[in-house]
Amino acid sequence: MRKGIEQLDPAATVRDVGRYIREQRRQAELSLRNLARQAGVSNPYLSQIERGLRQPSAKILKDIAKALRISAETLYLRAGILDQDEREGDLVPAILREPRLTERQKQVLIDIYKSFLASAEPEAAVTPEAAVTPEAAVTQHGAAGAKREPSSIEQAG
Repeated sequence: MRKGIEQLDPAATVRDVGRYIREQRRQAELSLRNLARQAGVSNPYLSQIERGLRQPSAKILKDIAKALRISAETLYLRAGILDQDEREGDLVPAILREPRLTERQKQVLIDIYKSFLASAEPEAAVTPEAAVTPEAAVTQHGAAGAKREPSSIEQAG
């Protein structure tokens, strides 16, 4: 369940997402007309979204995000479509809230994080109790810790 001002004033969420879209459009140096064309919506409709008069659907937000080259998830969070509780861990919302990063930087960080999560095996999660010590790592990898004969290069030196 969402908490905060959204419960008291759902129109505030609509205004917030509209202001945010306008801000991102201006940073991208796009006219209202160009963004509307790229997002596949009419100029008046986009103007109403930016002024907080219309609440866009998730699909429209996705199309606007794509045209702005920002994360659709960012717009979903601002529009109240996606709760932060539904996100994986605290890292993604923290990245999205970071004011010193551009939207492109935020998206790259999120993409990298998600790729790491996707490539991680569930068994690979190591708890502190199951952490591998350097000695155990040597034992697990066999020859890495075994005594070896010096190479011919080492003998010559």
